[in-house]
Amino acid sequence: MPVLETNGTKLEYIEKGQGDPVIFVHGSLGDLRSWSLQMEQFSKQYRAIAYSRRYHYPHAESVDSLDYSVNRHAEDLASFIRGLGLEKSHVVGSSYGAYTSLVLAAKHTELVRSLTIGEPPILPWLEGIEGGSELMANFMINVWDPLMRAFQRGDMEEGVRIFINGVLGEGTFDKLPIEALSAAMENAQELKDETLSPGHFSSFSCGDAKKIKVPTLLLTGELSLPIIHTIIKELQRCIPDAECLMIPKASHTMYSDNPEVFNDKVLSFLSRH
Repeated sequence: MPVLETNGTKLEYIEKGQGDPVIFVHGSLGDLRSWSLQMEQFSKQYRAIAYSRRYHYPHAESVDSLDYSVNRHAEDLASFIRGLGLEKSHVVGSSYGAYTSLVLAAKHTELVRSLTIGEPPILPWLEGIEGGSELMANFMINVWDPLMRAFQRGDMEEGVRIFINGVLGEGTFDKLPIEALSAAMENAQELKDETLSPGHFSSFSCGDAKKIKVPTLLLTGELSLPIIHTIIKELQRCIPDAECLMIPKASHTMYSDNPEVFNDKVLSFLSRH
């Protein structure tokens, strides 16, 4: 795998195909391997590029959690795009990678041709949305707080179990194929640092979202948590020109839950922009 040294870190990436660049930005517990069901299909029409964000496999390592923030990941992505010599790229992000992509598009619009956003966890927004505070409180009590306690006592597997079951549904962890479980555990240290970081959530606001003027597609899974659907609705309000689609028979990891529909919808969107 090629490596790009930029912004004080090394970013591993894979690429395939030729044409306009499409950059895939993975979420928590993920890495460049997360997009294996997209690379072949997208490379038929585009230069498909998937990279591993800072702190993720194959460079997963313990870091000072004070150093972890979505803003740092967004600046890494900006440096990555520039480092590859790209002017404007289609950016496709999932979960925390979608959060990263939103911040990138708000701060560095000149680098983005279009934006595809899959369920960014902008949890602070819930406090200002009707019914959001209750959803937030339930998520913190049932998922986030137990997750933090598991990592604080050094139980990495339990932390990953709580996170996956909390985001994708109870029992999901035990049903994971061995390859997927292994990949998740290879990024467990990243999730720990992310969870314990006071800068995990940025000050990204609805006003920042309104600065995004590039064509934007918002995606959510039919089976995703109500907390996620609420955030997507608010994001659509803040980016009024954004398209919004629901991927059927899919949850938070819609790109792997229903890759055929995911790929078709995103490729259709890109073809128009």
